[in-house]
Amino acid sequence: MTERGAAGRGNGTPASGAGIVECVPNFSEGRNPAVVGAIADAIERVPGVALLGRESDADHNRSVLTFVGEPESVLAAAFLAAAEAARRIDLTKHAGAHPRMGATDVVPFVPVHGVTTAECVVLAERLGERIGDELSIPVFLYGDAARLPERQNLANVRKGQFEALRDLIGKDPAKKPDFGPEKIHPTAGATAVGARFFLIAYNVNLATHDVPLAKAIAKAIREKDGGLPGVKALGLDLADRKLAQVSMNLVDYRKTSIVTVFREIERRAAEAGASVLESEIVGLVPEDAMKGFETKDVKLARFDENDQVIERRL
Repeated sequence: MTERGAAGRGNGTPASGAGIVECVPNFSEGRNPAVVGAIADAIERVPGVALLGRESDADHNRSVLTFVGEPESVLAAAFLAAAEAARRIDLTKHAGAHPRMGATDVVPFVPVHGVTTAECVVLAERLGERIGDELSIPVFLYGDAARLPERQNLANVRKGQFEALRDLIGKDPAKKPDFGPEKIHPTAGATAVGARFFLIAYNVNLATHDVPLAKAIAKAIREKDGGLPGVKALGLDLADRKLAQVSMNLVDYRKTSIVTVFREIERRAAEAGASVLESEIVGLVPEDAMKGFETKDVKLARFDENDQVIERRL
């Protein structure tokens, strides 16, 4: 997905030697800075949590906040953020290019240091239960926290988005939530909570408004349709910029790197008589993911290695 904006710092950093968890919740609001600011403030009120990134995209109408800290502090901040989003975001009035099913759409926990994936799964379960019980929002566990194989893939969980899930939850047994009521929240929708490896949100903007071409390239490169391993992709319309975008999640950059997927998109665009305008990395990335190429090799725009490489921020 596309995420943009200035990164900020929280009110504290994790204690030396403590386990560190990263949380990267996505919220269905990218056009109202006051709403995003209120959610960020809720996170920063928790002692020991550092807010490392805050990116919003108006076309997607979506924001991503990245914060780190000790597990218990991160868990508390994630709940406060979800509660604030539920109060302020009404999905019946939401429209954007990116798929969504909830005000707090997805909350992943990522092990950074001294914490295992299994421990992040427990955090996901605890957060999911609390969101379901206290906010009356149905919660689906995904990724490494999924209790059903088909829910490992976030796209399967979110299929149909808010509008379809509004009718299916409580009626279709396949849409029974892991926590919370068996009916969608009327304005805050449903939320996916999970644990995962470092995910890189990476987008390539084509120098054309040919959205069907972007969709065709996305289909060709994504793993589920026989494309590149560890790549999830969508072709999107950036209406305000009159551009077509291949929006991706690289769920394991060790399998398919940034430069590999860029070159494949560039090749397929050229075959169709188009070119790549630029690419962008959204949020934070591990230092290891930036090895083996220079930013100019992938036409990388608006990237600050001191601000976006997680090891440098920590």
